[in-house]
Amino acid sequence: MNTRTRLLPFLVLTTTALAADPVPTGEFTKQQLTDEFWAEGATFGDFNKDGKMDVAYGPYWWAGPDFKKHSTIYPDTRKSKSKKADGTPVEFAGFKGALGNENDYSDNFVSYTSDFNGDGWDDILVLGFPGKEAFWFANPKGADQPWERHVAYDTVDNESPMFADLLGNKKPVLVCSARGFLGYAQPDPAKPNDKWTWHAISPKGPWQKFTHGLGVGDVNGDGKPDFLEAGGWWEQPKSLDGDPVWTKHEAQFGAGGAQMYATDVNGDGKADIITSLEAHGYGLVWFEQTNDGGAQGWTKHVIVGRTPEENPQGVKFTQPHAIDLRDMNGDGLPDIVTGKRFWAHGPGGDAEPNAPAVLYWFELKREGGQAKFSAHLIDDNTGVGTQVMAGDLNGDGKPDVIVGNKKGAFVFLRK
Repeated sequence: MNTRTRLLPFLVLTTTALAADPVPTGEFTKQQLTDEFWAEGATFGDFNKDGKMDVAYGPYWWAGPDFKKHSTIYPDTRKSKSKKADGTPVEFAGFKGALGNENDYSDNFVSYTSDFNGDGWDDILVLGFPGKEAFWFANPKGADQPWERHVAYDTVDNESPMFADLLGNKKPVLVCSARGFLGYAQPDPAKPNDKWTWHAISPKGPWQKFTHGLGVGDVNGDGKPDFLEAGGWWEQPKSLDGDPVWTKHEAQFGAGGAQMYATDVNGDGKADIITSLEAHGYGLVWFEQTNDGGAQGWTKHVIVGRTPEENPQGVKFTQPHAIDLRDMNGDGLPDIVTGKRFWAHGPGGDAEPNAPAVLYWFELKREGGQAKFSAHLIDDNTGVGTQVMAGDLNGDGKPDVIVGNKKGAFVFLRK
């Protein structure tokens, strides 16, 4: 049974979801770029300016459209950890020890593409291990050589930092927490090589480097994006002069999941919240914004829960640690791309670590003022990392999907 729980004092409502069609499969072709473990995410851009999208994963980028040739971004310091003495790959590279349960983490958790120095070439932002620096790498304008590294900001906390348009000016900033504060680091286009400027939007709080769940979206419809986190949402003030503290609206959006999004799911004109409840546990959900008696409330709708019965198609998986929001079928509605993070803490850690590493997209449908999501299986032997990204890689107008995690790097092209 799929349940809805209204998060208002002393009131709980439940309803039963309608049955849906079986899960469609076979919509994508799968290409594995490498079986090396270098990063928990991947990004794409036109790195050689040939008009075709390329894919960057860890220290290398692969040239489109066939993604067979790779070139260096930064020195590879992990290859020796994932090769046997004879040079053959070790399955599930990144784990070592006699029992195979000692986890070796990546120094590349999330990456994004942008032209940071204004020279017309796509550069790459790498958000490394939580609590460490964020770097951006300057494209050498097509030359096959290591890219020049620049420190963007020296402490980036949270396991789902984003490079997003938090300020509503179409100039993305690094959205994260740092040293116990929520906020953002902003680059200066006039001084691209300088470290970015930090702006706190909260008082000092409980947020630390391994905090989960963070996002951006206009919750109250005032035209200004707000800051989302598991404990509520922070309303952007009318003016940012003097770095004021943003107004917090308390809510409980789970225990801390993946990336968070504010978007109108059911078409009622109010922004709802899409996220996961626990990054290392269970629960893909959306919270419907309600305004009963003038007070803002949130009704939880389970998309994927702890049991198959909570999803109308019987879908269940754990560790939804990465979410992307994209219109996957061109109907104008936002769909969800997510899946199971593979071996976040090794083969014996977290919930059901050795269950199939599934990757899905969930199609949003609206019927009679109600919203429901239908699952489409992309793959059952890939999963996600701390990032998953959808976008048109081959120029056919259809969103494709890229994954980087402990199984390697993968491109899924939409048929």
